[in-house]
This record gives sequence, C-alpha cells and structure tokens, in this order.
Amino acid sequence: MNHTSNKPRLNRVFYISASVIALLVLFGAVRPTLFAEIAGNIFSFTTQSFGWFYLMAVFFFVLFLVFLAFSKYGKIRLGADSDRPQYPFFTWIGMLFSAGFGVGLVFWGVAEPMSHFFTPPYADTQALTVESARLAMAYSFFHWGVSQWSVFAIVGLIIAYFQFRRNADGLISTSLSPLLKDRSYTRPLNQTIDIFAVIATVMGVATSLGLGVLQINGGLNSVFGLPNTALVQVLIIIVLTALFLTSTTTGLDRGIKWLSNVNLATALVLMIFVFFAGPTVFILETFTLGFGDYLQNFIRYSLRLQPYQQGTWVRDWTIFYWAWAIAWSPFVGAFVARVSRGRTIREFIVGVLVVPPAIALLWIAVFGGTALHLDLFEGTSIAQAVDADVTSALFVTFAELPLSFLLSVLSILLILTFLITSADSATYIISSMTTNGSLNPPLAVRIVWGVLLGGIAAVLLIASGLEGLQTASLISALPFTIILILMVYTLFSLLRKENMKKIK
Repeated sequence: MNHTSNKPRLNRVFYISASVIALLVLFGAVRPTLFAEIAGNIFSFTTQSFGWFYLMAVFFFVLFLVFLAFSKYGKIRLGADSDRPQYPFFTWIGMLFSAGFGVGLVFWGVAEPMSHFFTPPYADTQALTVESARLAMAYSFFHWGVSQWSVFAIVGLIIAYFQFRRNADGLISTSLSPLLKDRSYTRPLNQTIDIFAVIATVMGVATSLGLGVLQINGGLNSVFGLPNTALVQVLIIIVLTALFLTSTTTGLDRGIKWLSNVNLATALVLMIFVFFAGPTVFILETFTLGFGDYLQNFIRYSLRLQPYQQGTWVRDWTIFYWAWAIAWSPFVGAFVARVSRGRTIREFIVGVLVVPPAIALLWIAVFGGTALHLDLFEGTSIAQAVDADVTSALFVTFAELPLSFLLSVLSILLILTFLITSADSATYIISSMTTNGSLNPPLAVRIVWGVLLGGIAAVLLIASGLEGLQTASLISALPFTIILILMVYTLFSLLRKENMKKIK
C-alpha cells in the first residue's frame, strides 16, 4: 500500500508533540531558572550514566555503514531499479551540507580548535603549546568527520529505503514496522516512536538555531557594537522566524534548493579567500597532519571515556556532539532521504560519509588553522578571546585578516542563510512527520512548527544560554538512540530478505 499519496491529515502525533513543545516553551518563559535547573539535572544524569552508550552506538553505525557500502547490498537502488538521481551532484551535496551542519560548522570551525588549544583534551598536555595545537586539530577533525555523519546516513538510508524502495511513508515508526508486526499495541507504539522522533528533532534544530543566533549576536557585537544580550537574541530569533516562514511557503524545490546552492557557494568563497589570505602552506600542512592523526586515533577517540580521571572533557565535547547528531538525525535523515531518490546504497553511503565530512575538515583546517597560526607565531590572543566569549571566535580571527569588515558581514549573512535553510527544511520534515508522512504537508502545520521552533530556541537561550541548548539536545537523544539501533536491525533484515528473493 502506498501511504505517501494519502491526503495530509493531522493526527495524535501532531497534537501531542506540539502540546509538549508548547508547554516547554511556556514553562521556560514563565520559570526560566527552574527550567534550567531541571534540564541541567537530567543532562548530568544522562551523560554520566549513558555516555558509554552514545560512544558505542555511533562507533557501531560507522562499522555497519562501511560494511553495507562494500557488500553486495550496496548495488540496491533507493527507488525502483529504473530510477535515477533526482538532483545533480553539486545541488545534492549543497543540500546535504546546508541541512547537515552548516551553522554548527561556521560556529565551531574556529571556536572548537581554539577551545581545545586553550583547554587540551588530555590533562597532561600543556595548554597553548605546539602539542595542544596538534591535539586540538586532530580532535576537531574527529568531531566533524565520519562519525557525526554516520548517524545522519543511517536514518537517511533507512527512510529512503522504505519511502522509495518499498513505497511506504517516511515516518520513523514505519521503519520499525517489520519488528512490530500487526499486534494490538502497534498503533499507539508507532505514534509514541514518532512523537519521540519529533521532540528529538525540535530540540536538535532548536540547539542549532540557538547557536546561530548567539553567533549572529557575537558578530553584530564585534562589527557594529550591538550589545550581547538576551533581548537582542530574542529579536534576532523573531526576525529569523519571519524569514524562514516566508521561505517555507515557496516549497522544497524552489526555496531550499536555491538557498542551499547560495550557502555552498558563499561558504566556498569565504574558505578560498581565507585560505589564500591566511598562512596557506601552514593550512595545507595542518590539514595533512590533522588528517593523519585523525585516521591513526580514530578507534581510540571513538571509544574514549574518563572513568579513571573523573574528568568531564569527553562528556562536554564528544558525548555532546554525538547526542546532538542523534537529536538532529530524524530531521537530517528524512531530508537527506527526500533528496536522494534514485541513488544506490553504495553511492548514498559514499556521498554522505565522504563529501560533507571532507568539506568540514577543510573548513576547520582553513579557519582553525589560521587562528592557531596567528596565536602560535604572530602573538595574538584568539584562544583567550574564545575562552571568554565562544561566539566571537570567527570574528576575532577575521580582525587579523585583510577585508575583515567585509568577511564579518559576509559570515553573518552566511549564518543567517544557513539558519533559514535548516529551519525551513526542519519545519517541512517535522510537518511531514506529524501528517502521516505526507510529502506536501499543509502550510498551516508548517507555520505552527516554525513558530514553536523559534519559541523553544528563544526559551533555551533565555533560560541558560549555550548550556541550555546543549542540555536540550542531549536529553531528547537518549530514547532515540535505542530506536536507531532497532532501525539498523530492521534494515539489515529486509536487505537480506530482498537479496534471498533475487537468488531464488
């Protein structure tokens, strides 16, 4: 039965998930201190008790995808055997890049290496030294490399397989349907799974929106002297929400497709300029050495915890990133699936696991490498500035380069378009998830989710700033990690069955 042709209709998933998010917005607005305290306690419990689970799960996803890409199942097409890719390669990559991490990468591209340079990942490494610079780059590569994208690839692959190969809807619960069968509890259980997926997505996207708003405020403060306050951030969210709701009305093929190409082109122009204006040979050497360190330490970093030192570094960085990626994954996965019809499983995995991470590593080498060179060899204090205010990282670096004003303004516009693309895509995907997997959810539903997304981002920022944003994504990711593991099992079972039928 083809569910995708059903007329979009609101269901329990929409009403319950929208009510939960609306109540969180209300509670956070009325009692921000209590909201921050409760969220902080849940955050501490989940990361201390289940940090190992996040690390093991993400490492397993990487191994599973590599196996799948090189196995006989890699030839299976996401669609009918006669289907071919819907979008040209550059547009496809642009959409993956914009939806997947755009604003997060712009935020952390300088901030992360400089944070590790100032506070090294290992307690026995001296800060602000050549050793801490090398370690900073290796760990930044690790956090933005294959592991983060393996989570998006898993969800995208499973949804695309069900939606285009089996002509089912694009709901998370549908990908577990072979496990659940047609038992009496299936319907409420399906709806519970979809509610978890919607709430995880909203929290993950709100985290990204909040990060972007913090950085826009940091940029406006650096460039135009605008104060760095909660009021300014709320005003930015209101403007941003109005812009992405306007973009939402144009639909996927016009608004998002056009903005994705603009994003990728602007990001590449910025990166090429800094590459040539900055220490070019140092950047190339940093990239080469960092990539080598990343490959060499991949397993060690993937499974690193701190049970003997009782430190929080891994919890604050690696575990936060993996939880954030998992919270993002229903949205990014559904979006990646939506634009990947007609590609083979092998083509999909190689495309998703190689190209966006490669762009990310280049970005970090160019921007982070330039900042490290300035601090190590030219006597600047970018690391100290980042430690004092993480949102200023990119703009403090630009202040040391030619055309710094132009670079800063272009970056603020880039962050804005990344946020519009991510929020636009997210409202589309969440609306689809709450209208029985419809490929054309009603405009009214998209507007409701757009307003709620802006609302929860504003509440998290007011309640506890960056910490509140990180907390929200971690809490919602835990139940979804279990769902993801079950989805992997389901996909593998179905691929085996399909292969057996072909042999027969």
